[in-house]
Amino acid sequence: QVQLVESGGGSVQAGGSVKLSCATSGSIGSYYCMAWFRQAPGKGREGVAYIDNYQRPKYEDSVKGRVTISQDNAKTILYLQMNDLNPEDTGVYYCAAEIGCTITALTRSTAGWHYWGQGTQVTVSS
Repeated sequence: QVQLVESGGGSVQAGGSVKLSCATSGSIGSYYCMAWFRQAPGKGREGVAYIDNYQRPKYEDSVKGRVTISQDNAKTILYLQMNDLNPEDTGVYYCAAEIGCTITALTRSTAGWHYWGQGTQVTVSS
C-alpha cells in the first residue's frame, strides 16, 4: 500500500513562490509516475505536473516555465516548486502516484491515478 502525505501549502502574495512536498511511504516499485494535481474552488481536479521513475518531467501549459517537479535522491519525497504565482493558482494541491506507468503514456485524467494524498491548500492573493 502506497501512502502520500503533502505539506508546504499556505498563503502567498501574487508573484511569490511556494514549494510543496509529498512524502511517499510503502512500496511503489521501480516503474511509476507521480504527479501534482490541483483543485480550484468550484472546479474539477486538474493535472499540474508529472514525473516518472526516470525523472522525466512533464508540465501542463498553464504552469509551464513557472513550476518544477522533482524528487529527492532517495525518491521518497516529491516536490513541486512554484514561482511567479497568481491568484489562478489558488487551490488544493494533491500528490498522486500510479504504478507501472511512463511519462510518455500517462493519463491526465484523475481516474488514471490510483494513489492520492489528502491535499494541501495554496492561496494566492493579489
